[in-house]
Amino acid sequence: MSQSHEDLSLLEELVRRACRGGASAADAVLIRSAGLSHRQRLGKTENLEREEAFDLGLRVLDGKRQAIVSSTDLAKGALDALLDRALAMVKSVPEDPYCGLADPDQLAREIPDLDLFDPQEVDPDTLKDLATACEDAALAVAGVTNSDGAEASWGRHGIALAASNGFARSYDTSSHAVSASVLAGEGLGMETDYDFSTAIHGEDLEDAALVGRRAGERAVRRLKARKPRTAKLPIVFEPRVAGSILGHLAGAISGPAVARGTSFLKDSLGKELFDGTVSIIDDPHRLRGLRSKPFDAEGLANSRRAIIDKGVLTTWILSLASARQLGLESTGHASRSPSSPPGPATSNLYIEPGAQSPQELIADIAEGFMVADMMGMGVNPVTGDYSRGAAGFWIEKGEITYPVSEATIAGNLKDMFRNLTPANDLVFRYGTNAPTLRIEGMTVAGA
Repeated sequence: MSQSHEDLSLLEELVRRACRGGASAADAVLIRSAGLSHRQRLGKTENLEREEAFDLGLRVLDGKRQAIVSSTDLAKGALDALLDRALAMVKSVPEDPYCGLADPDQLAREIPDLDLFDPQEVDPDTLKDLATACEDAALAVAGVTNSDGAEASWGRHGIALAASNGFARSYDTSSHAVSASVLAGEGLGMETDYDFSTAIHGEDLEDAALVGRRAGERAVRRLKARKPRTAKLPIVFEPRVAGSILGHLAGAISGPAVARGTSFLKDSLGKELFDGTVSIIDDPHRLRGLRSKPFDAEGLANSRRAIIDKGVLTTWILSLASARQLGLESTGHASRSPSSPPGPATSNLYIEPGAQSPQELIADIAEGFMVADMMGMGVNPVTGDYSRGAAGFWIEKGEITYPVSEATIAGNLKDMFRNLTPANDLVFRYGTNAPTLRIEGMTVAGA
C-alpha cells in the first residue's frame, strides 16, 4: 500500500471513530513533508539540514459547534488522546452558524493531474554544487564585496484529506530552490540585494549561476543611492514587487473581510475597478504551478477564474463558511492548516500581461520612480490608503538614471487600481505574479 493510501486509511478511520463518538460530522487532514537544504557563505558550509515531519489535524462538529485538535504524533495512543480532546472540546465551544462540511453533491468528482510531483530526490552534493555555482557567480560581479550566503533546497509534501461526507483524496507536491544574497560597496556606502529561483520540478529551476549573477548585479546597481524629491509622479513597480499590489486586492475581496465590512471594496462586486484592458486570473490548475492544487481544502472542485475580467470585479474569494455568511456559494478557494479551520485564499494569482515592453511603458515618463524593493506594511484595509517605504531607481526622460533609497510612496488602492497599466514581461516566479506595472499619480516622498 502506498503512503498516500495509508494516510487516507488512517484519516478515514479517525473520522469514523469521531462520528461513532458523538460528532455529527468530522474531517481530518494530514500533511507529510521531507526536505533537504544546504547553506553556505564564502564557499564554506554553514548548515546542512534534513527534516521529515508530519502534522495531523482533526475537526469535529456537533451541530453548529466545531473544535480542531492537531498532533505531530501518529502513534495509536496519541491519536486516541487527540480524538478524546476534540470530542470533549466541541461540547464547550460557542456555536458558529456558518461552520460545517460540504454537502456530498458539492464535492469534487474529477481530480486533475497537475504534474506537481518530481519523484527525483536531490542529494547533498547536488545542493552544494547549486549553492556554490550561485554564490560564485554573484561574487564574480564587479563591485560585489561580500556574501550574505547562498542556499539550495529540495522538498516534498504529501497532503491527504478525508471527511464524513464521503470525500477522501490526496496528492503530492515537490519543490526545488536556489538563492543568493550579496553585498556591494564599502563602509557606510554598502548595499545588499538577492535573487532566487523556485520550481516544482528540478528541470524547471533556473540556472544557479544566472540567479547568482542577477543577485550581484542588483546589489551593485543600488550603490550611491540618493533620496528622491517629494512629488506626484508615475510609479513603476518591478515584477518582484508588483505582485504585492495583487496581494492587497486579494485581501480586500476575501470573504471574511467583506462579511465583516472591513474591506474598502465591500460594495464593489460587479463594478469596474481597473482599466478595461486589465484582467486578473486565479488558476489553481496551472501545470507545475507553485500554488496549484487539484481540489480545495474542503474537498470542493476548484477552477481557473477571472477575478477581474476586463476591469470588472467578478467574484469574492470564498470558502464554505464565508460563502454561507454572505448568502453565496463557495468559489473553491478554501485553504487550511491542520490546526485551523478552512479559510479562503488565492492560488496562482496573476495579472495578464499588457501589450508594451517595460521600456515602452516608461518611454514617455519625463520624471518618475521605478520601485525595486519595499519595506513596511502601511496599508489600511478599511479605507484603501496606501503608504510604504521604497527603494529603486529614478526615471528621467524615459530612462533609468540613478538609484534611489529612503523613499515613501503613497496613494489610495482604488485610485491605484484604476490607473494601473501592465507591461508584457509576465514570468511565473512566485505564487502571486505580475509583470512590470505602471501606476499614475502616486506621491513619492523623500528629501
